[in-house]
Amino acid sequence: QVQLEESGGGVVQAGGSLRLSCAASGGTFNSYPRTWFRQAPGKEREFVGGINWGGGTTYNGDSVKGRFTISRDITKNTVYLQMGSLKPEDTGVYYCGAGGSSWQSPRSWGQGTQVTVSS
Repeated sequence: QVQLEESGGGVVQAGGSLRLSCAASGGTFNSYPRTWFRQAPGKEREFVGGINWGGGTTYNGDSVKGRFTISRDITKNTVYLQMGSLKPEDTGVYYCGAGGSSWQSPRSWGQGTQVTVSS
């Protein structure tokens, strides 16, 4: 079982940037794909994007693809979500995931980190 520790959330003005981190510990075998999700109050959890074992990435929607970038540091077992040109609509709790048979079904979850984009 993989344990995930997420950090980097905070409050930022519209147009600003944030970088989220998700560090994996414990058994890291079968920890891919590494994925990101977000959830706004009163809304369903939404898939943001992910990275597979070969380094390939996928993003949910062209707007996210143009502003968000997923990367990794294999030596640190850490995946990053770089977010730029942030909008108030990006506000929510961001979660990282690991493993699973598809992009939308991770076996492990991080605790979540709050991202608030002010107008």
